[in-house]
Order: sequence, then structure tokens, then C-alpha cells
Amino acid sequence: MSIRLVDSYVTPFVSENEYAYMQSMVSAAHTMLHEKSGQGNAFLGWVDLPRDYDKEEYARIKVAAEKIRSSCDVFIVIGIGGSYLGSRAVIEFLKSPLYNNLKKDGPEIYFSGCNISATNMRELLEICEGRDVCINVISKSGTTTEPAVAFRIFRELLEKKYGADGAKEHIFVTTDRAKGTLKGFADKVGYETFVVPDDVGGRFSVLSAVGLLPIAVAGIDIDALMKGADDARVAFADPDIQKNDCYKYAALRNILYRKGKVTEILVGYEPFMQMFCEWWKQLYGESEGKDQKGIYPSSVIFSTDLHSLGQYIQDGMRNLFETVISVKDTGVTQEIPHDPENIDGLNFLSGKDLNYVNSMAQQGTLFAHVDGGVPNVLLELEDRSAHSLGYMIYFFEKACAISGYLLGVNPFDQPGVEAYKKNMFALLGKPGYEEQKAALDARIAKL
Repeated sequence: MSIRLVDSYVTPFVSENEYAYMQSMVSAAHTMLHEKSGQGNAFLGWVDLPRDYDKEEYARIKVAAEKIRSSCDVFIVIGIGGSYLGSRAVIEFLKSPLYNNLKKDGPEIYFSGCNISATNMRELLEICEGRDVCINVISKSGTTTEPAVAFRIFRELLEKKYGADGAKEHIFVTTDRAKGTLKGFADKVGYETFVVPDDVGGRFSVLSAVGLLPIAVAGIDIDALMKGADDARVAFADPDIQKNDCYKYAALRNILYRKGKVTEILVGYEPFMQMFCEWWKQLYGESEGKDQKGIYPSSVIFSTDLHSLGQYIQDGMRNLFETVISVKDTGVTQEIPHDPENIDGLNFLSGKDLNYVNSMAQQGTLFAHVDGGVPNVLLELEDRSAHSLGYMIYFFEKACAISGYLLGVNPFDQPGVEAYKKNMFALLGKPGYEEQKAALDARIAKL
């Protein structure tokens, strides 16, 4: 097992009979998921994706990634939400948050189309000046505002730099298989295209072409990543909570939620986990936050955030719980040197590995927070490998589906995401939104 749930720090808050009570509901959720009889069943392609992926496209992803790695200095990934969070999370987890500043044999990788910031766009354009650039635009429709605007800007840059025909060799499109504005345009112009699967929602799409092309461009072993996910698919097939840590996690979340623990904080002890936490927040927030229900997903990186949010977690409102991811083997070591003058009084740490100190900070924090009334679910990840990360990605995806069904919501839709878009389109004067624009203008006049 690449990931193991340790429930020692949650047992003071959860009794055995509560597990027994949840078991029948977990079994029902398992049946709905695997028999595709629950809500959102048209978007369950991710369940068997680590095994049943398009092998021909997978081979093309590897070829395209090598082409990009050998021909470009800068690779821009254009997408928003699940179209970029998964790949960025994997790249930073397995490589580094400082990936672009470290020595490597591939291009720098930046992400655009995930905001509407003129400042950020100008900075990215400056980075591209005088350098060879490739882009991967990821959008099922091609009309989502943020990535569509970014694609316009970078497409213009590439066509000015390489000419319309030359730009084709630098633009890669991940979109719908057969329909949509972007698919039609890509086919007309002649860009190489990859598929956003019809039956896989954006936040579950990291193990499809959506995530795999940027991940492969970073030089990551996508075979190992997919193998880890497939091993998890097999490992987490038993509906018995006591034999399935994935389902036990889903059950624990819902037990705690029913006790008033309405905020879950995902805790990492490594900076390389920051973007993984962001991916996790979208996965759970967008899947569960509906019908005026849901656990609010938050995150921290310790020990950094112990010096900012630690006070609140220790002594604030008792409406939260923590899920701690502990990476047992980070793959690196760093010894603390001895100081003959012992200026800082830390010679008791001389010769110790920073990983050891970090683990003791984790242990001390677990005890402190549990003593302060905060339940903690500990997840031990075997190592910082592509296989283990693929395993953990699948763990959280499947737990999210089960947890959503336990909560009584459709884990695979996101109706609330459209509200801001309609208001924005109306305020910007998009044709067809005249009536809504008038209503919003009247509201603004009253402010």
C-alpha cells in the first residue's frame, strides 16, 4: 500500500459503533459508483481510466512531449480549474515548486489562463521574449473566458514569431473529441489535438491527456504515475471500511461532519505539496459544496503556517478537523551542521537530518492539536515517487466520490460555477445578456 490511513489521532472523537453505522451507507455508495446507478453517472470515466485509457493517444502524448522538450525553451499551459491544477500539482510535487529555476533538460513551464490579470500576462510575455515557445491550450469548449483570452494573446505571439504555418508546430490543443469551438478551430487550422474525455469531469482529469501532456513535458515518468493509480484502483475495490483506507477516510469525513466539524484542513509538511493542496481543494470543494451542504476544504503547509494559522487551529472554534499527509521518504537528506560557538543554542540538533526534525515537528503538532480538541486523520505516503503520487491521486478521487454520495449530493456536477460567469458576461456586454445587464446596472447604481 503506497498510502496508509492511521486513525490513532481520531479515535478520541469517533467510536467503533459509528464506523458500523456508516458501513451500510458506504456499501450503498460503493454500489452506486460501480454499478453507475447514482447521480452524475455519466461522468465516471475516471474510475477505470488508469487501466482503460486510449493507448494510441497515450503514445502520441509521449511523442509530443519529447518534441516540446527538444524544441522549446518555454512551455505555456493554458487552462483553468482542473485543466491546470492537476498537472501543476504533479510537477511541483515530483520536481519542485522551484522547477523553473533548477537545472533541467527540458523547458521552463508556466501556467496561464487561470486568472484575468494583466500583470501576470505581461510578466509571462516578458519571459517569452527572445525564446522558443510552445503552448498547450486546454479547454473542452474553447469559450471559457480566462483560457480563451490567454489563447488569443499567445496565439498572436506565436503567429508573429513563427508565421501562421510555423506556429502550428508550437501549438497543442486538448479539447473535446468531436465538437466545440476549439475543436473546430484546431481541425481547421491543423493543430495537433488531444482529448478531454466526455465522461471525465475537469477536476478528475489529471490522469487523462489534460494532465499527462504537461506532466510528460516536465520529464516525469507517466507510466509509473498511471501504474500507481491503477494499483490503487485495484486496492480500493473492497466496500469494507476496515479493509479499505480510501473508504474509511470518506466515512471519517462524514462522521466528523455530522458532529459539526464542517471545515477540513489538508496539512502538508513540505512546500512541494502546496499545489497538490490546491488541486485537492478544487476536487472536494467543487464536488461537495452544493445544496447548502459540504465540508469546507482548506489547507496549510507546516511548519510554516504554524506561525500564522497555528494559533487558530490550536485554540479557535472547534468546527474543524485536519487530514495530515506525511511523506515517509522524500528522497533527499540535509544534515544540520555543528556550530562551535552554539550561537543559536541549537547544537542539540547538530548532525541530525532535517527530515527527522520535520517529523518531530509533525508528531508534536499532532499531539498538540488533538489535545486541543482537533481530530486528525493521518495519511502516510510511502515516498515521493510518481507511482506513490498516482496512487494518492486515485485515493482522493475515489474517496471524494464515496464521500459525496454519503453527503447526499451529486459529486460530479458544479451548477454554482456558472453564476459568476453569467454576471460577468452581462456586465461586459456579451450579446444575449442585455436584460441581465440592465438588472445588474440598476443594482450597481444603488450601491
